[in-house]
Amino acid sequence: MQITGSLEAIADAALERDEIAWDFVEGVTTEVGPRQAGTEAETRGRVWAVEWLTKHGFQNVADEPFEMDTWVPGDIAKAHVTGPFPQELVVQPLGNSAATPDGGLEAEVVFFRTVAELRAAPAGSLKGKIAYISHEMRRAQDGSHYGFAGPARWVAPGFASQRGAVAVVIKSVGTDYHRNPHTGGTSWGDESSPIPAGALSVPDAENLERMFERAGDRPITMKLEMNPRRIGKQTSGNVVGEIVGRNPDLPPVLLACHLDSWWNAPGAFDDGAGCGIIAAAALNVAASGQPLRTIRVLFAGAEEVGLFGSTAYSKAHIDEPIAVGLESDFGADRIWRFESNFRESNPDLHAKLASSVARFGVANSRIVASGGADLNIVRDQKGAIIDLQQDGTRYFDLHHTPDDTLDKIDKAQLRQNVAVWTQVAGILANEERAIKTGRAIPSAPATMGE
Repeated sequence: MQITGSLEAIADAALERDEIAWDFVEGVTTEVGPRQAGTEAETRGRVWAVEWLTKHGFQNVADEPFEMDTWVPGDIAKAHVTGPFPQELVVQPLGNSAATPDGGLEAEVVFFRTVAELRAAPAGSLKGKIAYISHEMRRAQDGSHYGFAGPARWVAPGFASQRGAVAVVIKSVGTDYHRNPHTGGTSWGDESSPIPAGALSVPDAENLERMFERAGDRPITMKLEMNPRRIGKQTSGNVVGEIVGRNPDLPPVLLACHLDSWWNAPGAFDDGAGCGIIAAAALNVAASGQPLRTIRVLFAGAEEVGLFGSTAYSKAHIDEPIAVGLESDFGADRIWRFESNFRESNPDLHAKLASSVARFGVANSRIVASGGADLNIVRDQKGAIIDLQQDGTRYFDLHHTPDDTLDKIDKAQLRQNVAVWTQVAGILANEERAIKTGRAIPSAPATMGE
């Protein structure tokens, strides 16, 4: 049932009984499930989202297709230590990994505690060997250790390839101790050729490290078998819908999320919840009265595999000014910090927004917002951005793993997100003045989704 009343009353009520965001994330994870970009499952997700938005009264609902090179993970992922301590390890391929030869490959494993150690290895020193790269990621409320540990996945496989490795395995970029590897994309760049690349679950990776401690001078050998492949150009798409404002000539407020997930989970945290949060907020603003500005929701496609949807949306709409952009793509736990990139250039609006969400336990901040991964259009336009920072303490326990399921969402914290987003989106959608940034926008941080 839609809550009605003033914006403040609706936001307060959402804290106690919002059902819209839950309906979305429950529906998309139950009726669609995993939504790997460029696959039939992602297509079903877009069809489902179009129907959901239409049913809930959004206008100008559309599926905007684009073409993308598509990688799929295959159905074989095996890692077996063959000596001196034979046993199976749990592994999953990284996005853009090459396949092993049929039947797998076996080689000596070389241990690197950090990406820096790997980069210091001489050219050719890994010829015929498997590189293993570790890190020391820790939980953090702001998710900052993702930027610290992420290079083990993002760039280390390319460095290993450049040094002659036949394959690479990494310690999963995650913080849980389940035997669930964390997948995610890797980049080969222009100077390396793709090789088989997999992520070991954190406990399996630490077991491998103990083997190195106990093996002495004996080499650790591993057999690795994976069969991912590229299937050429496929169609993905961005799903959009609008709450049309009283003055359609004013630039709209853009609320973003991403609809796709990796193949190994239904993507409740990453990012079904985000889409539910922004849709609920838009509907709540409409329930308080038609806003001055149009609110546009963007359910971006193909975020996980390389921000293809964000890039395509910016290319298609770059000449359509956006007033301000916000994205929800860091799970469903409570929002604790408010950031903008116009604190100095538009201090009254920044202060008004920050003050409006203080009652929900959200702190003001001097940090300059840089925006989520799917806000390329706003960064390209050098526009206004807000970050509503969510508590990321447990996000990387679930991120890109089979554990990213609906039961992990805390309904009370989800409702707090909706309340905060409702308040902020409502103020922005009724702001008459242009929102000037007055300063350069920082580059986007490493995406929490990719």
